Amino acid sequence: MAKQDDPAPSGDGAIVPLEVFEALPKTDLHVHLDGSLRLETILDIAKAERIELPSTSAEGLHAAIGCGKNFGSLVDYLKGFDITLRVMQTEESLERIAFELAEDAQRENVRYMEVRYAPMLHTRRGLKLTKVVEAVLDGLRRARETYGIKANVIICGIRNISPESSYEMAELAVAYKGRGVVGFDLAGAEAEFPAKHHRDSFQLVRDNNINCTIHAGEAYGPESIAQAIHVCGAHRIGHGCRLRENGDLLHYLNDHRIPLECCPSSNVQTGAVRDVASHPLKLYYDLGLRVTVNTDNRLITDTTVSKELWLCHAKMGLSFSDVKSIIVAGFKSSFRPFHEKQAALRRVTQELARYDESGALKSSPPVAVESRRARGSAELPAEPHS
Repeated sequence: MAKQDDPAPSGDGAIVPLEVFEALPKTDLHVHLDGSLRLETILDIAKAERIELPSTSAEGLHAAIGCGKNFGSLVDYLKGFDITLRVMQTEESLERIAFELAEDAQRENVRYMEVRYAPMLHTRRGLKLTKVVEAVLDGLRRARETYGIKANVIICGIRNISPESSYEMAELAVAYKGRGVVGFDLAGAEAEFPAKHHRDSFQLVRDNNINCTIHAGEAYGPESIAQAIHVCGAHRIGHGCRLRENGDLLHYLNDHRIPLECCPSSNVQTGAVRDVASHPLKLYYDLGLRVTVNTDNRLITDTTVSKELWLCHAKMGLSFSDVKSIIVAGFKSSFRPFHEKQAALRRVTQELARYDESGALKSSPPVAVESRRARGSAELPAEPHS
């Protein structure tokens, strides 16, 4: 992916340094647990559990997984997960990996994260599905107690396995609703595996008032997004790169404030877009859509939320003020309960207001805003694209 010192494609304004983006409060709403491990952790677990890997060095493993490599297709991109999943088959490893993911996120000031994964992929050695879910929740809980970072779980069905397995994952999401699981997703190879085949799973989670999101419009056209919204009732869309091919559908998502979980560097890796500069995120933002910026896979994409936001600024030409609005959209688009979301938004908007357009901290903090609750209002903080 692009480095911080790469030249900006255009524009007269100075580029705000990456370090400023690292200091900003952020969300990561689209991050896969099995794509966000530390290389050292993979090696440690493999050694302890005598698991064979393609390399016993961090450098060799980095190359074998293809961290940051442009694969050209989603199918090739997903091959790296075969390596990471080998070391994610025990309660101890899952708890550790979940904790470390949250630890890495808090180091760049991610305040809230929704971690997604498919529990069925972690049962190769006989681990029960409930143990898989609870181990991950334990790791995220330990990170919250240690660092204060809040993280919830989105359980995934895998579209290229079977609708029956997706339904089993949906049942698991229902069982753990209110216990750390806040949503359901459909992931995996998108082409030739339409979301409509999994409609029963989404009917189950929606019948139980659970939020849902679907990977769509990444490796297949806008009709994939239409199915996700109209057939499966998705509340958010994962990626949505090809939404720009259908203007009518684009405006429908805009009118209904359906957020897009954008992952720019990942989309370059999978061939969904040519390069970061040509990513449709800026078009979507300029048209008023609610866009969020996320990592997708911290290890395989070799990125952080801060880097992705910086790329939006330096490569796509979004102003620093635009990026702050996108950060606010991330907090607005989370699957948290409304009052938790409202409290977080109040804090974050005040923090972001301390930075001027150059990314510098203002000389004096803004006057504290009177509590909206005290004024009897439940209205969320305003942003240009609410």
